[in-house]
Amino acid sequence: METILSLKKLDKKYGQVHAVNNLSFDIQKGNVYGILGPNGSGKSTTLGIILNVVNRTSGEFSWFNGKLSTHEALKKVGAIIERPNFYPYMTATQNLNLICKIKGISTDKINEKLTTVNLFERRDSKFKTFSLGMKQRLAIASALLNDPEILILDEPTNGLDPQGIHEIREIIKEIAANGTTILLASHLLDEVEKVCSHVVVIRNGVKLYSGRVNEMTASKGLFELKVDENEEKLIELLKQHSAIDKINKEHETFIATLNTEISSTEINEYLFKNGLVLSHLVKRKPSLEQQFLDLTSNN
Repeated sequence: METILSLKKLDKKYGQVHAVNNLSFDIQKGNVYGILGPNGSGKSTTLGIILNVVNRTSGEFSWFNGKLSTHEALKKVGAIIERPNFYPYMTATQNLNLICKIKGISTDKINEKLTTVNLFERRDSKFKTFSLGMKQRLAIASALLNDPEILILDEPTNGLDPQGIHEIREIIKEIAANGTTILLASHLLDEVEKVCSHVVVIRNGVKLYSGRVNEMTASKGLFELKVDENEEKLIELLKQHSAIDKINKEHETFIATLNTEISSTEINEYLFKNGLVLSHLVKRKPSLEQQFLDLTSNN
């Protein structure tokens, strides 16, 4: 699989602040990647470095397996890393025409890209009449004018209402379905879970995890268990079982995190043979939120 972007031991310091700390990961063609972390974790700085608007302190990055210089590679990149900035008294089409002139690219794709972001019907409306969500969608259209191989978005739904958030996420999914690789920075777990196939979790500039969203921890899942009596014995038996990694209690329910694949039938038989009858037993996958909290609390 083609590597579109590779970061190796990337570092950025602002005085005493270590904004990006020894960061390494790869972006493979055809996936949707999320850089996930709280505000101030180094997401925007990382995007700024790879787009040549922020100077790195040390480390390196390369585009398209190192076959192209950064200057040439960026011609194949579409990016929005700041608030949309268009001329308020020009229409959507006029603004995109101007961007094509500045970038030296054809205007042939303007209507197609306006259709992609659901703004074709408003193509002759002035930018100042647009809602915040429409302005963001026009910005995405502008980043698609050169048919980029990768689209980079920094907090694409920031400040939008629920309807605007939904529209942007659906557009991102559609763009990805048509083969464009996407890299987005977000502090929203929900966003990454709904939109991304892969995630890089960072905190204070340090990478905590890189991989598929659905494999974010090594957890083999969870059991939810309840007993009507003898909770102490339940805890003791769970601790003795080699497949159980840790046990927490949430209200009346015990949560047993697994380190080895095991079925509900097996755990039920094990407890029954040792004199315990469960009143509740459910096996489930941990949510992305639980995985994220585990990652950030253990590092």
